[in-house]
Amino acid sequence: MAENADGCSVAVKHFLAKIEKKKHLNAFLEVYTEEALEQAAQLDADRLAGKLLGKLHGVVVGLKDVICYKGHKISASSQILENFTSIYSATATEKLLAEGAIIIGRQNCDEFAMGSSNENSAFGNVKNALDESRVPGGSSGGSAVSVQAGLCMVSLGSDTGGSVRQPADFCGIVGLKPTYGRISRYGLIAYASSFDQIGIFANNIDDAALTLEVIAGADDFDSTVSVKEVPVYTTAIAKNAAPKRFAYFKEVLEHEGLDKEIATTTKKYIATLQAAGHVVDAVDFNLLESVVPTYYILTTAEASSNLSRFDGVKYGHRAKLNSTDDLTSLYKKSRSEGFGKEVQRRILLGTFVLSSGYYDAYFTKAQQVRRLLCDTTSEIFKKYDAIISPTVPTTAFKVGEKSDDPIEMYLADIYTVFSNLVGIPSISIPLFTHSNGMPFGLQLMANHFDEVGLLQISKQLMEG
Repeated sequence: MAENADGCSVAVKHFLAKIEKKKHLNAFLEVYTEEALEQAAQLDADRLAGKLLGKLHGVVVGLKDVICYKGHKISASSQILENFTSIYSATATEKLLAEGAIIIGRQNCDEFAMGSSNENSAFGNVKNALDESRVPGGSSGGSAVSVQAGLCMVSLGSDTGGSVRQPADFCGIVGLKPTYGRISRYGLIAYASSFDQIGIFANNIDDAALTLEVIAGADDFDSTVSVKEVPVYTTAIAKNAAPKRFAYFKEVLEHEGLDKEIATTTKKYIATLQAAGHVVDAVDFNLLESVVPTYYILTTAEASSNLSRFDGVKYGHRAKLNSTDDLTSLYKKSRSEGFGKEVQRRILLGTFVLSSGYYDAYFTKAQQVRRLLCDTTSEIFKKYDAIISPTVPTTAFKVGEKSDDPIEMYLADIYTVFSNLVGIPSISIPLFTHSNGMPFGLQLMANHFDEVGLLQISKQLMEG
């Protein structure tokens, strides 16, 4: 932070001015102007008084609109939760505040984190700051654009099948999805509980590492969170130039859906890594075509269950009823009015695959494929430090380009859903620029709870 007496206040005013100037990007649903200024003033006073400063003293952070902050609205960018105020804070939110972070606002996203373009928000699209005719990616589009456009220092998003890494790729920034269970999910609105993980957007690896260091760790409110000790990532990832062992799936680089220029650039980069002394081997992966169907069967099934609580009774949107309507009518009308089309589509698909007569054919089979993927992953990491691949098959596409074809939109997740299915940490790092002027990155995946190795390699590759 700045050295003058009101350094935090100056920083907050700077970001507030930029948010106002760039509000047409629609990255923020709400900005906590007065509160952020008050927090900054208190932090400045604490510093002048010689008090012990937190690890994130004065760091300006945005929260995706699925991460709870007590006393503040949270809607999951859905009309069904419009004007709902959170009655508690997510554990990640509390950890940020405890270390001196300043939360500047809540950020737009695809409704209930379901989408790959941020075109599914009930409150309008988010625009990509590099080319406003293109999408920023999803579902954490607002969080990605906020870092991309300099509206905050870091953002927290959520990643169920690539919702941090894909928008990071489209926006040319760092997007980190930690191991499943590395960060508490308490206070994260659930989409698919066995997949969801809070992730981090940043401009560099050091910022992502420091944020992870603060928000990771055990939590009594989340039975699925890991109790493993949290490393001091900021010191553990000091640059290590030792050669690494990389694997890549040859089927990925040969896939017909992969942009030719991205494929060529990735292959050239692999050759560069090999020339620098790293081992980079092609590994057979005959389950690639099963990854997206498996992901969507399992996540929609979990979404069908998780979103059943939004029924118009206890909180959120409630439909107006006629005198002849009963409780079932209240449920149907409230959910039909409150949920957008993409959320409805996924709830219906999930309910179908869980239904009698189809459960074994779809849900059970998908769980078996997931088990195979986990076994395959374990074998790979016995020999290699990381798996590398493109993050997304294309650069950021035009607004509306895929919105009429949900299958094409789902296939855009083909490279990112793998790490959510098996629970491993993964990251997208911005390395390349396409001839169309848009950025694209490289995805790195490491073994369970090896965020140190993942971040260390990422830092090594980004710094050259």
